[in-house]
Amino acid sequence: MSNAYLEALKKRRTQYSLGRNLSASKEELATLIQDAIKHSPSSFNSQSSRAVILFGAESEKLWNLAIEEVRKVAPAEGFDKTEAKLKSFAAGVGTILFFEDQDVVRSLQEKFALYADNFPVWSEQSGGMAQLSTWTALANAGVGASLQHYNPLIDAAVAREWNIPAYWKLRAQMPFGSNEAGFGDKPFMDDAERFRVVG
Repeated sequence: MSNAYLEALKKRRTQYSLGRNLSASKEELATLIQDAIKHSPSSFNSQSSRAVILFGAESEKLWNLAIEEVRKVAPAEGFDKTEAKLKSFAAGVGTILFFEDQDVVRSLQEKFALYADNFPVWSEQSGGMAQLSTWTALANAGVGASLQHYNPLIDAAVAREWNIPAYWKLRAQMPFGSNEAGFGDKPFMDDAERFRVVG
């Protein structure tokens, strides 16, 4: 049985070698990203995921901020490798900052007290689905990306620089751009260790 969605999902791979050789315009990329997030599921249709899409110099600024914040806590010895990795994220076309709106979470906790403990978990699940949807949509369009987590180290600097509301919680960063390297084989664990089919 063929399935176009699964074929698209299989294209989603981590790409660390990013460039700026894309034919798609900023407007086209922004629309693709917004559509992917908009059509991702969320508990109670809460639509708690938020995103800031940084292009060009704004994306570079993010990774320069990250270098400075990580430098404060990382050992000086060997930091040149860490810095090179962070700079590689700035080599692409842009970066998506993924957030979850905590006001939405709190509102649902108040409205549906029986499920109050679950709404933060469901928010994280919604955010993960938005990230996967976006990553897959980019990959299907021939755009490379990876998912990074320099939060909470960079949260305060990001909030100051881009005037982020206090109730938006930074959850991930996705640098994206042209694929400047291929992909190796992806190993998978044995299905028998991972799945059970019953009935």
